[in-house]
Amino acid sequence: MAADTRTHHERGAVLPSPVVLLSIVAVALAAIAFVATRGDGPVERDISATKAAATPTATEEPGDAGTEPSATPTEEEKPAPPPVVRADHSVVVFNNTAIRGLAGRVSEKVEDAGWKVAAADNWYGTVPATTVYFPKGKKAVAQQLALDLGIARVQPADADSDMSETNLTVILTGELD
Repeated sequence: MAADTRTHHERGAVLPSPVVLLSIVAVALAAIAFVATRGDGPVERDISATKAAATPTATEEPGDAGTEPSATPTEEEKPAPPPVVRADHSVVVFNNTAIRGLAGRVSEKVEDAGWKVAAADNWYGTVPATTVYFPKGKKAVAQQLALDLGIARVQPADADSDMSETNLTVILTGELD
């Protein structure tokens, strides 16, 4: 019989192959990138709460100590805004989903509600939620369209994009309820 040439007191380490090492490093970097980049998305401020907090509600005159504060004199009541005449406003509907025909179906809903549809097409970009975008001076009109369609998000039109400067723009990120 052949004698065993190895001795039991010799020790060594088995190193993993470079592929295994690179895989471990890649997984670790991916985990770090995931933790570093996750978040709640873009943050948008609602300025209506700030405006409401800045509006005074009651004042106290010097010498009125011990009496109840009186309400501030009401400014002249602002006239109610005129009602929105839907047929006077055009809407552009964009589909930002992979759902075929969504912009066309929503365009029909827009017309059924009394609005004019200027165009329906696909949108290529990133929008966090279905949104009605409005050009300058048409916020109340946009809010009415959003109410008619059941859309919660209304934003000013982005001047740096292909959004219309005269029409309302609806960008869909899913089916409407």
